[in-house]
Amino acid sequence: MSTDVAASLAAKAAVAAKAVAALNTEQKNQVLQSFAKHIRQATPAILAENASEVAQAAASGTAEAMLDRLTLTAERIDAMASAIEQIVSLPDPVGQSRFIEQRPNGINIAKTRIPLGVICMIYEARPNVTADAGALCFKSGNAVILRCGREAINTSLAIAKAMHLALIEHKLPPEVISIVPDPDRNLLLSLLKQDDYIDLVIPRGGEGLIRFVTEHSRIPVIQHYKGVCHLYVDKAADLPMALQLLLNGKVQRPGVCNALEGLLVHQQVAADFLPMVAKALAEHQVKVHACKQSLQYFSGGSVLAEEEFGQEYLALEIAIKQVADLDAAMTHIDRFGSQHTEVICTEDNAAAQRFIRSIDSAVVMHNTSSRFSDGGELGLGAEIGISTSKLHAYGPMGLEALTTEKYVVTGQGQVRS
Repeated sequence: MSTDVAASLAAKAAVAAKAVAALNTEQKNQVLQSFAKHIRQATPAILAENASEVAQAAASGTAEAMLDRLTLTAERIDAMASAIEQIVSLPDPVGQSRFIEQRPNGINIAKTRIPLGVICMIYEARPNVTADAGALCFKSGNAVILRCGREAINTSLAIAKAMHLALIEHKLPPEVISIVPDPDRNLLLSLLKQDDYIDLVIPRGGEGLIRFVTEHSRIPVIQHYKGVCHLYVDKAADLPMALQLLLNGKVQRPGVCNALEGLLVHQQVAADFLPMVAKALAEHQVKVHACKQSLQYFSGGSVLAEEEFGQEYLALEIAIKQVADLDAAMTHIDRFGSQHTEVICTEDNAAAQRFIRSIDSAVVMHNTSSRFSDGGELGLGAEIGISTSKLHAYGPMGLEALTTEKYVVTGQGQVRS
């Protein structure tokens, strides 16, 4: 039965994708404005469903980080609608063309951006993904199948219902944005085999979910593994700035993937910087795990063995280590980072450029917070995810990452000899 349901969902989405692909930019933007309008109007219904699901999750002992992701407020719903309105203002990648060359025989070679087709988005307790993914896929000319986790299914259905009202208002099939009605694992497995209809799968959630999807999918998968993000404080760092970057990256919202999980400090500034860190983290009740060399500065901290670094805490916890120099910091990041976001704080531009060139990460930052590693903050509008794999996107994924290019060849009757 699950195979029939999955095949039907995918087939209907493939038909709906043709309808979206036929729209011009103005038509798509009008629908997006309607998405935002209907989501705002549905705020009471969305909040009612969400309150029930948050209460159930809390009663079952769900971790604080996941509860934070699951929880919606009127402000967060308005922010979802505002993110959709920002997508309206972004350039439409579909139809953008670039000239490649004219061949000696006179034929002209160009490439034009086109939608991918049908995207399957699989996520856990993140109901905002319903609006973000639906809007981004729509603007880029794709249909989307949304498979939400059990914890947020009713909230996501309420958001999707609002978007369906907008689609119907504009005489478009609701299957442009489909919600898988049952979070059953067997239905997910069947969905991952619908390679005749689905063009791309994007899982967004915990590492276990992403590995499961990658191992079972017959469809290409863009992976978003854990966010083990580091701040390296160089010997030439402005220490008050470094402290500000640390607190913003760790404390502002610890349960998100662009929060800091590791702090690396050049040993030449450790005696000056780590007491500042200890005082500030204690004020914010951050649990510290540190190397033996650094532990002396942290009352109540726990020692961390070398092989224990690289954890994604998603909480008010952090791993701290002193390093001998920039090379040692980069070696540590190469071993324990997750290719998500890495930050250097330094006034030495040569050191910053070496770090930027050498670190293999989707986002590399100099003297700014890891919390800016986000599609909205980087000007992409709402993001569909942050890819830590390199094909075909790397880093925050916006509109262009949801398209591909096809060759367009024109001539005046040339034939190949």
